Amino acid sequence: MTDLATPLGTEVLELVAGDRVTLSGIVYTARDEAHLRMMREGIPFDPVGAAVYHCGPVIADGRVVAAGPTTSSRMNRLSGFLLDAGVRALIGKGGMDATVTGQLRGRGVYLAFTGGCAALAAARMRLEGVWFPDLGMAEAVWAIRLDRLPLVVGIDSHGANLFAGVQARAERAAKLP
Repeated sequence: MTDLATPLGTEVLELVAGDRVTLSGIVYTARDEAHLRMMREGIPFDPVGAAVYHCGPVIADGRVVAAGPTTSSRMNRLSGFLLDAGVRALIGKGGMDATVTGQLRGRGVYLAFTGGCAALAAARMRLEGVWFPDLGMAEAVWAIRLDRLPLVVGIDSHGANLFAGVQARAERAAKLP
């Protein structure tokens, strides 16, 4: 198990798909609308070494109540500008496509968190701030401080993609007589 903390540096380039890690420090949530807004208006946080969590958290009384991952493939076409700006990790569920795998080469990683574990995630989070609150709770960009959130490297900076391997095996199995 490797312990990581934001801002992330070149240490993430040593990780291998399948490695288990914990992540501490500030992460920024962003789903579809937040990505589109940042593309239009700019990234409201320092992206260098940042981690972006594909998540629409539930916030109540100034605290994170639930924060499960959303399906990352929805952000396939929306992630390049964040990586170009220096983001080192994307976090979510279900993996991302070959384009994002290529964009991560030599720059960062995709970290997977298990869907259905929103309460576990929230237990390791503290709310720090928000941008674009007019987008609503699920689509705003939330700054959240993590305390050792357990994750798995789903796509490494060398191009290995756990999800692509599973997909290929499933496709081969589907062709069997």
